[in-house]
Amino acid sequence: MFNAIGKYFRAIWYLMTFRVNKASETLRMNPGVISANYDRIIAEKKARLNQYKDAVSAMIAQEESKKAKLKQLTAEIEKLEKLRAGAAAKAKKIVEKYQGNAEAVKSDPDYIKCQAAYKDFTSTLAEKQQRAQELEEDLKQLVANVNGHKTQIQSLMRDLEKLKEEKHDAVAEVLSATEEKQIADIVTGLSNDRTSEELRELRELRQKASASARISRELAGLDTKRAEEEFIEYATASEADDEFDALIGLTKQESEQPMPTDDTRIPEA
Repeated sequence: MFNAIGKYFRAIWYLMTFRVNKASETLRMNPGVISANYDRIIAEKKARLNQYKDAVSAMIAQEESKKAKLKQLTAEIEKLEKLRAGAAAKAKKIVEKYQGNAEAVKSDPDYIKCQAAYKDFTSTLAEKQQRAQELEEDLKQLVANVNGHKTQIQSLMRDLEKLKEEKHDAVAEVLSATEEKQIADIVTGLSNDRTSEELRELRELRQKASASARISRELAGLDTKRAEEEFIEYATASEADDEFDALIGLTKQESEQPMPTDDTRIPEA
């Protein structure tokens, strides 16, 4: 018994699910719903595309920042190279001053200062050169990524425009298919569409209105009056024709023609 009850409720559930799914499918096939769904999808894709653009814009800003840093580093490297070369040149002058006496040169305060500056410039230069090399590598990768994303954005924008066109095609196709189905259903007698019935009712109303107007005219004597008016118009036209015939002498010629004589007599009884 419980098994039977379970089957019964499952059958009801399946029936309700089928009806809901069928109603949902019918609703989704509505042209207005299709258009709205396309608009929603287009809006979502456009929003994601704008987010994508913002991310790429941030990458471009980062690229510009790295370029500025690299430019600054390059200027600092050039300055450090000049400073280091200046320290070496000054130390060389000190060596010349002491004619190659190593002890005297190394004990000279200016030489010691030049030597320390040269070492400092060299270490700092190496760090900045390393940093500049890293920035150059980052920039190469960043530029390649940005270019790739730009190409992808252009492709997505084209897809978005195609989707807008597809929306109109889809709505038009559904409308056309719906009309074709209704016509086919009408032919086969399967249609529940009220359009044909409404057209039939409108045509019947038109016929009834026309018949009612005709009856009203007849009851009011309008048809008789209209016939009399037509007779008067014909009479007027006929008088005008007779007057014209008389004017050109056609009537006189006809009156002057001799009347035919009839010699046939009735025999006397």
